[in-house]
Amino acid sequence: MIGVRHSSAVAAWWLGVLAAIVAMLLGCFASLAVDFPVLTGRIVDQTNVISPEAKSALEPKLAELEEKSGIQLVVATVASLGGQDIEPYANQLFRTWRLGEKTKNNGVLLLVAPNERRVRIEVGYGLEGTLTDALSKVIIANAMAPRFKSGDYSGGISRGVDDIITVLTTDSSEWQQRPSLRLDNEDTPDWVAAILIIGAIVLMVLLLVSPKFRSFFFNFALLVLLNSGGSRSSGGKFSGSGGGGFSGGGGSSGGGGASGSW
Repeated sequence: MIGVRHSSAVAAWWLGVLAAIVAMLLGCFASLAVDFPVLTGRIVDQTNVISPEAKSALEPKLAELEEKSGIQLVVATVASLGGQDIEPYANQLFRTWRLGEKTKNNGVLLLVAPNERRVRIEVGYGLEGTLTDALSKVIIANAMAPRFKSGDYSGGISRGVDDIITVLTTDSSEWQQRPSLRLDNEDTPDWVAAILIIGAIVLMVLLLVSPKFRSFFFNFALLVLLNSGGSRSSGGKFSGSGGGGFSGGGGSSGGGGASGSW
């Protein structure tokens, strides 16, 4: 049983690496045709769906989180995803804004696309173990999507921000007591584990027996790594591009987080 779980974990790791590479490469190509909004502050409300009262309440929370922990959480709404899925759009927007500290990659982007009825929590490398994909999914499904469905964007975003901050700043034993954030079952279904194992085995066999595939795979991975490395800032904590006296700190994301719709 332990061996099966270990194999499942290895398979999941391999497939996760592949998915991240593909997502980053697609995002890099897609970004060439996308006009991203300028990072003007911790809240970039391009669609004007967040009320002034909600913004006034959110700003000090976001500033306090960054001041006390260094975590840079930015909320953004966009009028259009430019024909992309929200996952590559959010990942490239995160990288364009370079959220979080460069050495810690501790940024988070809460992105809402009202016209496409899509939402995503994009998580920096350094926070993926805390604000996990599963928890991000729970926050979207429980706190945000139901409110967005009724047209309450301010309420959904405010609740989403509160839950994200709770996960990032409190012990897991505390937030797990909240029904809206509790993960009752994190076990991977058997059929999912089986698919992951088979996929990993196929990948490893191809890498072992096919020199052409092996060369393609590693060249592909090298291209993505070089591309992603070039997008990072070489400056200090808040040296990224931006406007209005606010900017990112050089952080990056590999596609961690979750998406949802309503």
